[in-house]
Amino acid sequence: MKIPASLYRLALVLILGATLGLGGCATGDDRDPRDPLEPLNRVTYKFNDMLDRALIKPLAQGYEYIMPAPANQGVTNFFNNLADIRSALNNLLQLKVGRAFSDVGRVAINSTVGILGLIDVASNMNLPRYGEDFGQTLGVWGAGPGPFIVLPLLGPSSGRDTVGLVVDWYTDPITHINDDAWRWGLRGLDIIDTRADLLNASRVLEEASLDPYAFIRDAFLQRRRSLVYDGNPPDEFYEPPQ
Repeated sequence: MKIPASLYRLALVLILGATLGLGGCATGDDRDPRDPLEPLNRVTYKFNDMLDRALIKPLAQGYEYIMPAPANQGVTNFFNNLADIRSALNNLLQLKVGRAFSDVGRVAINSTVGILGLIDVASNMNLPRYGEDFGQTLGVWGAGPGPFIVLPLLGPSSGRDTVGLVVDWYTDPITHINDDAWRWGLRGLDIIDTRADLLNASRVLEEASLDPYAFIRDAFLQRRRSLVYDGNPPDEFYEPPQ
């Protein structure tokens, strides 16, 4: 929810996880060793799915219907610009100084020339978005992912990323807005805008996957591992339970 960043726009998969249904429950030897909390996670997943179908998805569909495409993109760009502040801090913590300066440059350009981030001028100047968060920073410094966790409202996470979410919350500029109406209004807009951006992706996943829970779990864990290693993770093998 541009949750993920945002409550963390983390990621695309973060919000998708909150929108997909409850698949069959694996037990015994079939359980994935990365997911020791699977029975509880599936229950939480079902709750998230019910909330999404009853409230968040209809709001996102209405938002997409009434918002002109340029305005919709502008809102997305605005929240991406705020997320670049967090990315700069985490790149610095990871000692990726060049990337940190690139993120700072993005924020400076998009906040001024790009009119408070509504226009992504920096990308057209070959300044890429890195999207770093504190969960990735912990991974870079050697912290293991821990168990897969499905958080109420927030969706897929891990032990490491759950700790990271707490730090990300306090480094999100929206957290420090004193006016409650503005702060929570922006939070809500971020969530709905992110969910609207994922409408097509969630439809494809719902149609393609026999077990959306397992599909999203595997996609989330693989993506987070790839992000920690900047897209070049080492080979990893899991021994099946005996």
